[in-house]
Amino acid sequence: MSDTLAAAQAALAAEHAAVYGYGVVGGRVGEARRAEAAAAYAAHRARRDALERTVRDLGGRPVAAQAAYTLPFAVSDTAAAVRLAAVLEDRVAGVYSDLVRAARGPQRHDAAVALREAAVRAVRWRGTGVAFPGLAERAAAR
Repeated sequence: MSDTLAAAQAALAAEHAAVYGYGVVGGRVGEARRAEAAAAYAAHRARRDALERTVRDLGGRPVAAQAAYTLPFAVSDTAAAVRLAAVLEDRVAGVYSDLVRAARGPQRHDAAVALREAAVRAVRWRGTGVAFPGLAERAAAR
């Protein structure tokens, strides 16, 4: 498997998890941020669908979504839902940074755009950003 295909599969898996996670966020986030959660959910679904096509174009079989995902913490109120949304975006940014490194041409551009979008959403949810989105989260996880 090429590095680009492996990175695209990892990004697809992260998008599956983000779609699931935003289902939880949408059910717990307050009314004031529900539209923002719905927009993020739709954005991740669109990215997921595009990545499935990318994986096929690269000669791979797209990784399937899991039936359920383990959340990093209990999400029982609005504050936890907001925190989960930021974590989801950080994770997605991390895998897109790997795809930016591995891909070339239009795929690299698309990955960079997805990384930027995830970083912007993370800032909106958290209220603060990081100097190098996608890379800072990776360093902290190691």
